[in-house]
Amino acid sequence: MTVYDVARCLPAISELRATCRALATLDVLLDPDSEERYHLYDAEWAPGEQMASMWDGAGNEYSIVFTAAGAYVRGFDHESSMSPYSTDDGKPWPGVLDSVPEVFQECVKEPAFADEFDTPSVTVCLWREHGDTAWRHGDIAFPDGEPDPDGADWLFALLTDRTPEAFREWAQDYYEKSLALEPVWHVYSGQPLTAEVVTALNPATTLAAVKDLVAEIGYPIS
Repeated sequence: MTVYDVARCLPAISELRATCRALATLDVLLDPDSEERYHLYDAEWAPGEQMASMWDGAGNEYSIVFTAAGAYVRGFDHESSMSPYSTDDGKPWPGVLDSVPEVFQECVKEPAFADEFDTPSVTVCLWREHGDTAWRHGDIAFPDGEPDPDGADWLFALLTDRTPEAFREWAQDYYEKSLALEPVWHVYSGQPLTAEVVTALNPATTLAAVKDLVAEIGYPIS
């Protein structure tokens, strides 16, 4: 799977935003004391903008910026042969950023998405304006013989398979604890967070303890 496949699997912007909020909320509930959670959602990233992100602590990440124009998605697999740090010229792989429209150029140039030399840390890029009927990407010639050359397959796995079952399987491996499906489904469906759901997911915390963190995400609270 490459960015081409991810573009066909991602939902409309509103549904993607809801999934990203759910992922960030679930990570808050499962790991409330961490300052380096796997999934994050900043409802006040910038004036008029929100951002969802993933960071695995090993140099791999993605960012999704929701703007007035639509949504901009960039992913970075640091072991990919398409990484700027793996190419001969030290620049993003040809085609990855070349077709990004003007309305998202500020995202392309965002310092938070680049290294100290202002080189964009990117192996995957997609975008969608509100008037579009599909996600768009550049015209890319991928390296030969690599099944996941840009990292799109695994980076966006929980965004292309947006089921509570997929999250539960991932979380049970990542957090090394068993999870009931019903409270995961509750959050995935966007229902207001309740004390019972919090306890079902993590008996070690409470709604009162996490409500401020959840509010920062913009997820509803009962």
